[in-house]
Amino acid sequence: MNSLAGADADPISPATFAPLRNPTFRSIWLATQVSSLGWLMQTVAISWLMATISSSDLMVALVQASSNLPAFILSVFAGAMADNFSRRRVMFAGRSLMVIASAMLTAFVMLGFVDPWIILGFSFLIACGGALNDPAWQASVGDMVDRRHVPAAVTLLSVGFNTVRTVGPALGGIVVASFGLLTAFAVTTLTYLVPLVTIWRCKWKVRSSPLPREPMRTAIYDGLRFTAMSSEIKAAIVRGTLFGLASIAILALLPLIVRDQLGGGPVAYGTLMAGFGTGAVFAGVSNSVFRRSLSQERLMTLACVACAACSLSLALTSSIAVAAIALALGGVGWVTAWSGLGVSVQLASPRWVVGRTISIYYALIDGGIAAGSWVWGTAAQNYSLTLAMEGSAGALLLVAASGVLFPLRERRESEPDPLEEFDAPAVALNLKPRSGPIVVKVEYLVPEENLEAFLDLMRERRHVQSRVGARHWTLQRNLQEPMQWTETFRTPTWTDYLRLNHRLTEADKALGERVLKLHAGLFPPKIMLLIERPTSSARKPEQSAPYFLRH
Repeated sequence: MNSLAGADADPISPATFAPLRNPTFRSIWLATQVSSLGWLMQTVAISWLMATISSSDLMVALVQASSNLPAFILSVFAGAMADNFSRRRVMFAGRSLMVIASAMLTAFVMLGFVDPWIILGFSFLIACGGALNDPAWQASVGDMVDRRHVPAAVTLLSVGFNTVRTVGPALGGIVVASFGLLTAFAVTTLTYLVPLVTIWRCKWKVRSSPLPREPMRTAIYDGLRFTAMSSEIKAAIVRGTLFGLASIAILALLPLIVRDQLGGGPVAYGTLMAGFGTGAVFAGVSNSVFRRSLSQERLMTLACVACAACSLSLALTSSIAVAAIALALGGVGWVTAWSGLGVSVQLASPRWVVGRTISIYYALIDGGIAAGSWVWGTAAQNYSLTLAMEGSAGALLLVAASGVLFPLRERRESEPDPLEEFDAPAVALNLKPRSGPIVVKVEYLVPEENLEAFLDLMRERRHVQSRVGARHWTLQRNLQEPMQWTETFRTPTWTDYLRLNHRLTEADKALGERVLKLHAGLFPPKIMLLIERPTSSARKPEQSAPYFLRH
């Protein structure tokens, strides 16, 4: 279960709850909250079990790492699956793995096999199921609800989880203290069954593409390229990775703080986690007020300061009451930061790539969280718990200052969807979907007085074409006829060329029209489609000779 789901503005307005009128979204959302409750109970149980069977501070901190590392390893692959296969089936596969791994963990605890590495292994497998499910679930939100309700639906993902967070850890602590670890693990397994059955029963319409499915390698490459070309997504990823690395000490070292510094047990641990969840819910409910009065960059800075204050307070206090207040403040900063970052990624991603951008975002921030768990656990073990928490506070202040280099852009509307309107040109050869590479050349005639405007537009066009699939984009000027300019790019296959044109948005088409206005020829720009001919080996007949199509 991914606790970093973002939230958009306006969570207290009636429109925020509009997605719940959709029966499919409502059913899966409610089932997800049940599963989240079980996951929080299991997190408490595993953390406390590790704290009791291992004297190593590092092993306790690695519980958080084992929960986040799978997202770092699998998310990019899972995101490509979410954009290329049935998202419902990907969700079902992920949920099935969670149920199986949780059931096996319960059986091992029942049989008395509670070796620390076994516990970490099952925690890792459960998180692998979540890593498969989460990108498909978040990408499916746009398939289930109307586009205007997508920000509200994303908000509900965060508000729902953080509402459950207020009771889940405390309930987990009570169950562990009153009924034992085995009961907590068994109840968790039952809660994982709820979304599995719900997904099996629910079906929703997904707009199908007329093009064949992308190969996984190409899908992953396109997702990575789109992410690398989006300054908004890159800034969110960098800030999120650094924030996760610095702030995870609060949660990763909390069992040690309760055991060694506060002298408490599982109930105290659950109560403090509930304090953290209370602050998180407050931040979700107040998010619209925050966003109306402050920029996203200012909110991120304040979130880092709030978490730094929490870390410093936990390092210095021996009072459970003070720790609870500090954790509530930390919860406010935690959700404020993740909500803004998550929505930045969602709104900057068109539907054809949203599963991949979300997965890349989660992969890197969960990698930062896993690394942070190891760093702060090592610091606590080799130096002191106090020094580790103070180091976390200092690192969070540096993350706040990193906004100078990686500022977060303010965005209120989502990236427009592709038009998916393109008539494939007729060709003279019998091309197969995998025929290629395809070379596209567009020749323009640009007078000197239009040259500066033309070059400005072509810089934009390079960005547009490259992010939807064009490779090796270049612009050449004819040395003998200076008015003639040639735009050239490649796609790996014929299908990739068709897919590129299906991904263009209305704004992208408008950019092309603006370029055409600067063309000075009597006829429209000449477009040539060619297929490259290798000279090192024989090829099939339709690829044995270069050809071009002009139109």
